Amino acid sequence: MDASKSDLTKRIAVLGAPTDIGAPQRGTVMGPAALRTAGLLTLLEALGFAVEDHGDLSIADVAELTDVPPDNAKHYRQIQRWTRALSTHAYELARSGAIPIFLGGDHTISMGAVNGIARHWHENGRELFIVWLDAHADYNTPSTTLSGNMHGMSAAFLCGEPGLECLLGEQPRSPIEPDRLELFGVRSIDKLEKELVRSRRISVADMRQIDEFGVGVLIRRVIDKVKARNGVLHVSFDVDFLDPSLAPGVGTTVPGGATYREAHLVMEMLHDSALVRSVDIVELNPFLDERGRTARTAVELIGSLFGQQITDRPTPTNAIEPDV
Repeated sequence: MDASKSDLTKRIAVLGAPTDIGAPQRGTVMGPAALRTAGLLTLLEALGFAVEDHGDLSIADVAELTDVPPDNAKHYRQIQRWTRALSTHAYELARSGAIPIFLGGDHTISMGAVNGIARHWHENGRELFIVWLDAHADYNTPSTTLSGNMHGMSAAFLCGEPGLECLLGEQPRSPIEPDRLELFGVRSIDKLEKELVRSRRISVADMRQIDEFGVGVLIRRVIDKVKARNGVLHVSFDVDFLDPSLAPGVGTTVPGGATYREAHLVMEMLHDSALVRSVDIVELNPFLDERGRTARTAVELIGSLFGQQITDRPTPTNAIEPDV
Protein backbone atom coordinates (compact mmCIF):
# COMPACT_ATOMS: atom_id res chain seq x y z
CA MET A 1 0.00 0.00 0.00
CA ASP A 2 1.15 3.56 -0.71
CA ALA A 3 -0.56 5.10 2.28
CA SER A 4 -0.37 4.45 6.00
CA LYS A 5 -2.97 2.43 7.85
CA SER A 6 -4.08 5.50 9.81
CA ASP A 7 -4.82 7.37 6.58
CA LEU A 8 -7.07 4.52 5.44
CA THR A 9 -9.25 4.92 8.52
CA LYS A 10 -10.11 8.55 7.83
CA ARG A 11 -10.13 9.49 4.16
CA ILE A 12 -12.88 9.23 1.57
CA ALA A 13 -12.39 10.36 -2.04
CA VAL A 14 -15.56 11.26 -3.95
CA LEU A 15 -15.64 11.36 -7.74
CA GLY A 16 -18.70 12.09 -9.87
CA ALA A 17 -19.33 10.41 -13.23
CA PRO A 18 -22.24 12.29 -14.82
CA THR A 19 -23.32 10.07 -17.67
CA ASP A 20 -26.62 8.60 -18.79
CA ILE A 21 -25.83 7.11 -22.21
CA GLY A 22 -25.67 3.53 -20.95
CA ALA A 23 -29.35 3.57 -19.99
CA PRO A 24 -32.50 4.01 -22.08
CA GLN A 25 -33.86 6.86 -19.91
CA ARG A 26 -31.98 10.17 -19.84
CA GLY A 27 -31.43 11.89 -16.49
CA THR A 28 -28.80 10.03 -14.45
CA VAL A 29 -26.33 12.66 -15.63
CA MET A 30 -27.78 14.74 -12.77
CA GLY A 31 -27.18 12.01 -10.19
CA PRO A 32 -23.86 13.26 -8.75
CA ALA A 33 -25.25 16.76 -8.17
CA ALA A 34 -28.37 15.36 -6.51
CA LEU A 35 -26.34 13.22 -4.09
CA ARG A 36 -24.17 16.17 -3.13
CA THR A 37 -27.26 18.39 -2.72
CA ALA A 38 -28.87 15.72 -0.51
CA GLY A 39 -25.95 16.09 1.91
CA LEU A 40 -23.74 13.09 1.20
CA LEU A 41 -20.42 14.83 1.82
CA THR A 42 -21.67 16.64 4.92
CA LEU A 43 -22.92 13.36 6.40
CA LEU A 44 -19.62 11.57 5.78
CA GLU A 45 -17.72 14.44 7.40
CA ALA A 46 -20.04 14.26 10.41
CA LEU A 47 -19.10 10.59 10.73
CA GLY A 48 -15.46 11.58 11.19
CA PHE A 49 -14.07 11.23 7.66
CA ALA A 50 -11.89 13.68 5.81
CA VAL A 51 -13.80 13.92 2.54
CA GLU A 52 -11.94 14.86 -0.63
CA ASP A 53 -14.36 15.91 -3.37
CA HIS A 54 -12.64 15.46 -6.72
CA GLY A 55 -15.57 16.97 -8.57
CA ASP A 56 -17.09 15.45 -11.68
CA LEU A 57 -15.01 13.60 -14.23
CA SER A 58 -14.99 14.81 -17.83
CA ILE A 59 -14.08 12.83 -20.93
CA ALA A 60 -13.62 15.89 -23.14
CA ASP A 61 -9.89 15.24 -23.48
CA VAL A 62 -10.10 11.44 -23.79
CA ALA A 63 -9.28 10.34 -27.33
CA GLU A 64 -11.44 7.89 -29.24
CA LEU A 65 -9.95 4.54 -30.17
CA THR A 66 -10.13 2.91 -33.57
CA ASP A 67 -11.22 -0.64 -32.70
CA VAL A 68 -14.32 -2.02 -34.40
CA PRO A 69 -17.34 -1.51 -32.10
CA PRO A 70 -19.23 -4.70 -31.22
CA ASP A 71 -22.69 -5.22 -32.60
CA ASN A 72 -25.59 -4.42 -30.29
CA ALA A 73 -23.75 -2.16 -27.83
CA LYS A 74 -25.32 1.29 -27.90
CA HIS A 75 -23.11 4.38 -27.46
CA TYR A 76 -20.06 2.14 -27.31
CA ARG A 77 -17.55 4.87 -28.24
CA GLN A 78 -18.60 7.27 -25.49
CA ILE A 79 -18.85 4.54 -22.89
CA GLN A 80 -15.39 3.35 -23.92
CA ARG A 81 -14.02 6.82 -23.16
CA TRP A 82 -15.79 6.91 -19.78
CA THR A 83 -14.50 3.44 -18.91
CA ARG A 84 -10.89 4.30 -19.69
CA ALA A 85 -11.02 7.58 -17.78
CA LEU A 86 -12.71 6.06 -14.75
CA SER A 87 -10.35 3.10 -14.59
CA THR A 88 -7.34 5.40 -14.48
CA HIS A 89 -8.82 7.67 -11.82
CA ALA A 90 -10.15 4.80 -9.70
CA TYR A 91 -6.74 3.14 -9.65
CA GLU A 92 -5.04 6.34 -8.53
CA LEU A 93 -7.64 7.07 -5.86
CA ALA A 94 -7.31 3.56 -4.44
CA ARG A 95 -3.51 3.85 -4.42
CA SER A 96 -3.78 7.10 -2.48
CA GLY A 97 -5.15 5.19 0.51
CA ALA A 98 -8.57 6.85 0.47
CA ILE A 99 -11.84 4.93 0.22
CA PRO A 100 -13.22 5.88 -3.21
CA ILE A 101 -16.93 6.62 -3.64
CA PHE A 102 -18.10 7.03 -7.24
CA LEU A 103 -21.28 8.99 -7.90
CA GLY A 104 -23.20 7.96 -11.01
CA GLY A 105 -24.42 8.17 -13.58
CA ASP A 106 -25.77 4.95 -14.97
CA HIS A 107 -24.32 1.55 -14.09
CA THR A 108 -21.77 1.60 -16.92
CA ILE A 109 -19.55 3.69 -14.63
CA SER A 110 -18.77 0.50 -12.70
CA MET A 111 -16.95 -0.95 -15.72
CA GLY A 112 -14.13 1.54 -15.34
CA ALA A 113 -14.35 2.31 -11.64
CA VAL A 114 -14.32 -1.28 -10.42
CA ASN A 115 -11.67 -2.31 -12.94
CA GLY A 116 -9.31 0.31 -11.51
CA ILE A 117 -10.10 -0.74 -7.95
CA ALA A 118 -9.58 -4.42 -8.80
CA ARG A 119 -6.23 -3.62 -10.42
CA HIS A 120 -5.07 -1.89 -7.24
CA TRP A 121 -6.04 -4.76 -4.95
CA HIS A 122 -4.58 -7.36 -7.29
CA GLU A 123 -1.24 -5.56 -7.07
CA ASN A 124 -1.55 -5.70 -3.29
CA GLY A 125 -2.27 -9.42 -3.20
CA ARG A 126 -5.94 -9.18 -2.17
CA GLU A 127 -9.02 -10.51 -3.93
CA LEU A 128 -11.73 -7.96 -4.68
CA PHE A 129 -15.33 -9.14 -4.23
CA ILE A 130 -18.36 -7.17 -5.43
CA VAL A 131 -21.74 -6.94 -3.74
CA TRP A 132 -24.07 -5.97 -6.59
CA LEU A 133 -27.15 -4.44 -4.93
CA ASP A 134 -29.47 -4.27 -7.89
CA ALA A 135 -32.86 -5.31 -9.24
CA HIS A 136 -31.03 -6.57 -12.33
CA ALA A 137 -28.10 -8.92 -12.82
CA ASP A 138 -26.43 -6.67 -15.42
CA TYR A 139 -24.77 -9.82 -16.79
CA ASN A 140 -25.63 -9.40 -20.46
CA THR A 141 -23.08 -9.30 -23.25
CA PRO A 142 -23.50 -7.86 -26.75
CA SER A 143 -24.53 -11.34 -27.90
CA THR A 144 -27.19 -11.90 -25.21
CA THR A 145 -28.70 -8.45 -24.66
CA LEU A 146 -32.19 -7.71 -25.88
CA SER A 147 -31.86 -3.92 -25.74
CA GLY A 148 -28.21 -3.15 -26.47
CA ASN A 149 -28.12 -0.83 -23.44
CA MET A 150 -24.66 -1.17 -21.93
CA HIS A 151 -25.65 -0.51 -18.32
CA GLY A 152 -26.94 -4.08 -18.43
CA MET A 153 -23.47 -5.42 -19.35
CA SER A 154 -21.44 -3.98 -16.48
CA ALA A 155 -21.16 -7.05 -14.25
CA ALA A 156 -20.43 -9.32 -17.21
CA PHE A 157 -17.60 -7.04 -18.36
CA LEU A 158 -16.09 -6.99 -14.86
CA CYS A 159 -16.08 -10.80 -14.81
CA GLY A 160 -14.21 -10.98 -18.10
CA GLU A 161 -17.04 -12.12 -20.35
CA PRO A 162 -16.31 -11.84 -24.09
CA GLY A 163 -17.68 -9.13 -26.35
CA LEU A 164 -16.20 -5.97 -24.85
CA GLU A 165 -12.50 -6.88 -24.84
CA CYS A 166 -11.41 -3.55 -26.34
CA LEU A 167 -13.36 -1.31 -24.00
CA LEU A 168 -10.22 -0.35 -22.04
CA GLY A 169 -7.93 -0.06 -25.04
CA GLU A 170 -4.35 -0.69 -23.92
CA GLN A 171 -5.11 -0.13 -20.24
CA PRO A 172 -4.73 -3.14 -17.92
CA ARG A 173 -7.90 -5.16 -17.48
CA SER A 174 -8.35 -6.76 -14.07
CA PRO A 175 -11.34 -9.09 -14.34
CA ILE A 176 -12.65 -10.80 -11.24
CA GLU A 177 -13.60 -14.45 -11.12
CA PRO A 178 -17.39 -14.99 -11.31
CA ASP A 179 -17.38 -16.54 -7.83
CA ARG A 180 -16.38 -13.12 -6.47
CA LEU A 181 -19.55 -11.45 -7.76
CA GLU A 182 -22.50 -11.45 -5.36
CA LEU A 183 -25.81 -10.50 -7.00
CA PHE A 184 -28.12 -9.30 -4.24
CA GLY A 185 -31.76 -8.27 -4.59
CA VAL A 186 -32.23 -9.43 -8.20
CA ARG A 187 -35.80 -9.64 -9.47
CA SER A 188 -35.49 -9.03 -13.22
CA ILE A 189 -33.21 -11.00 -15.53
CA ASP A 190 -33.30 -11.81 -19.25
CA LYS A 191 -33.53 -15.41 -20.48
CA LEU A 192 -30.07 -15.68 -22.09
CA GLU A 193 -28.59 -13.63 -19.27
CA LYS A 194 -30.02 -16.08 -16.73
CA GLU A 195 -28.48 -18.99 -18.59
CA LEU A 196 -25.09 -17.27 -18.56
CA VAL A 197 -25.32 -16.51 -14.84
CA ARG A 198 -26.18 -20.14 -14.12
CA SER A 199 -23.38 -21.49 -16.29
CA ARG A 200 -20.86 -19.32 -14.42
CA ARG A 201 -22.32 -20.45 -11.06
CA ILE A 202 -22.59 -16.87 -9.85
CA SER A 203 -24.02 -16.38 -6.37
CA VAL A 204 -27.52 -14.89 -6.56
CA ALA A 205 -29.63 -13.78 -3.61
CA ASP A 206 -32.89 -12.91 -5.33
CA MET A 207 -35.94 -11.44 -3.64
CA ARG A 208 -37.49 -14.88 -3.15
CA GLN A 209 -34.47 -15.93 -1.09
CA ILE A 210 -34.52 -12.64 0.78
CA ASP A 211 -38.19 -13.18 1.63
CA GLU A 212 -37.51 -16.76 2.72
CA PHE A 213 -34.26 -16.40 4.67
CA GLY A 214 -33.97 -12.68 5.41
CA VAL A 215 -31.28 -10.22 4.40
CA GLY A 216 -29.30 -10.77 7.60
CA VAL A 217 -28.63 -14.43 6.91
CA LEU A 218 -27.82 -13.86 3.24
CA ILE A 219 -25.49 -10.89 3.66
CA ARG A 220 -23.73 -12.75 6.49
CA ARG A 221 -22.96 -15.56 4.04
CA VAL A 222 -21.32 -13.02 1.73
CA ILE A 223 -19.30 -11.49 4.55
CA ASP A 224 -18.11 -14.87 5.81
CA LYS A 225 -17.05 -15.90 2.30
CA VAL A 226 -14.99 -12.76 1.78
CA LYS A 227 -13.37 -12.99 5.21
CA ALA A 228 -12.46 -16.63 4.66
CA ARG A 229 -10.45 -15.62 1.60
CA ASN A 230 -8.93 -12.47 3.13
CA GLY A 231 -10.71 -10.41 0.49
CA VAL A 232 -12.03 -6.87 0.33
CA LEU A 233 -15.43 -5.62 -0.82
CA HIS A 234 -16.68 -3.15 -3.38
CA VAL A 235 -20.33 -2.21 -2.94
CA SER A 236 -22.13 -1.38 -6.17
CA PHE A 237 -25.37 0.25 -5.09
CA ASP A 238 -27.97 0.67 -7.81
CA VAL A 239 -30.87 2.57 -6.25
CA ASP A 240 -33.36 0.29 -8.04
CA PHE A 241 -32.29 -2.30 -5.46
CA LEU A 242 -34.89 -0.53 -3.34
CA ASP A 243 -38.62 -0.91 -3.79
CA PRO A 244 -40.00 1.82 -6.09
CA SER A 245 -42.21 3.07 -3.25
CA LEU A 246 -38.98 4.16 -1.52
CA ALA A 247 -36.96 5.07 -4.58
CA PRO A 248 -39.08 6.37 -7.47
CA GLY A 249 -36.16 8.28 -8.96
CA VAL A 250 -34.86 5.54 -11.26
CA GLY A 251 -35.53 4.75 -14.89
CA THR A 252 -35.76 0.98 -14.46
CA THR A 253 -38.09 0.44 -11.53
CA VAL A 254 -39.07 -3.14 -10.68
CA PRO A 255 -41.74 -3.84 -8.02
CA GLY A 256 -40.90 -5.92 -4.97
CA GLY A 257 -37.54 -4.46 -4.00
CA ALA A 258 -35.79 -4.13 -0.66
CA THR A 259 -37.61 -2.33 2.14
CA TYR A 260 -36.15 0.59 4.04
CA ARG A 261 -35.12 -1.55 6.99
CA GLU A 262 -33.81 -4.40 4.85
CA ALA A 263 -31.57 -2.01 2.96
CA HIS A 264 -30.29 -0.38 6.13
CA LEU A 265 -29.55 -3.75 7.70
CA VAL A 266 -27.49 -4.74 4.66
CA MET A 267 -25.49 -1.53 4.91
CA GLU A 268 -25.06 -1.77 8.68
CA MET A 269 -23.77 -5.34 8.48
CA LEU A 270 -21.41 -4.48 5.65
CA HIS A 271 -20.02 -1.64 7.75
CA ASP A 272 -19.55 -3.90 10.75
CA SER A 273 -17.70 -6.42 8.58
CA ALA A 274 -14.76 -4.00 8.07
CA LEU A 275 -14.43 -5.24 4.48
CA VAL A 276 -15.77 -2.36 2.38
CA ARG A 277 -13.01 -0.46 0.60
CA SER A 278 -14.90 1.23 -2.26
CA VAL A 279 -18.44 2.10 -3.34
CA ASP A 280 -20.39 3.27 -6.34
CA ILE A 281 -23.91 4.75 -6.27
CA VAL A 282 -25.67 4.50 -9.63
CA GLU A 283 -28.89 4.96 -11.62
CA LEU A 284 -30.27 7.84 -9.54
CA ASN A 285 -32.40 9.91 -11.93
CA PRO A 286 -33.44 13.19 -10.25
CA PHE A 287 -35.69 14.00 -13.23
CA LEU A 288 -37.92 11.11 -12.14
CA ASP A 289 -37.62 11.66 -8.38
CA GLU A 290 -40.20 13.12 -5.99
CA ARG A 291 -38.77 16.19 -4.24
CA GLY A 292 -35.38 14.54 -3.82
CA ARG A 293 -36.75 11.56 -1.87
CA THR A 294 -34.64 8.92 -3.62
CA ALA A 295 -31.46 10.95 -3.26
CA ARG A 296 -32.06 11.47 0.47
CA THR A 297 -32.76 7.78 0.99
CA ALA A 298 -29.56 6.84 -0.87
CA VAL A 299 -27.56 9.24 1.31
CA GLU A 300 -29.06 7.77 4.47
CA LEU A 301 -28.09 4.28 3.35
CA ILE A 302 -24.52 5.34 2.59
CA GLY A 303 -24.48 6.82 6.08
CA SER A 304 -25.29 3.38 7.49
CA LEU A 305 -22.59 1.84 5.31
CA PHE A 306 -20.05 4.16 6.91
CA GLY A 307 -21.13 3.82 10.51
CA GLN A 308 -24.17 5.96 11.21
CA GLN A 309 -26.23 4.38 13.99
CA ILE A 310 -29.58 5.07 15.62
CA THR A 311 -28.43 3.68 18.97
CA ASP A 312 -24.98 3.72 20.53
CA ARG A 313 -24.07 0.09 19.94
CA PRO A 314 -20.38 -0.70 20.32
CA THR A 315 -18.73 -0.62 16.90
CA PRO A 316 -15.97 -3.17 16.15
CA THR A 317 -12.58 -1.51 16.44
CA ASN A 318 -11.65 -2.70 12.95
CA ALA A 319 -14.85 -1.53 11.26
CA ILE A 320 -12.94 0.88 9.02
CA GLU A 321 -9.35 -0.25 9.33
CA PRO A 322 -8.47 -3.07 6.89
CA ASP A 323 -6.11 -5.91 7.60
CA VAL A 324 -3.29 -5.35 5.08
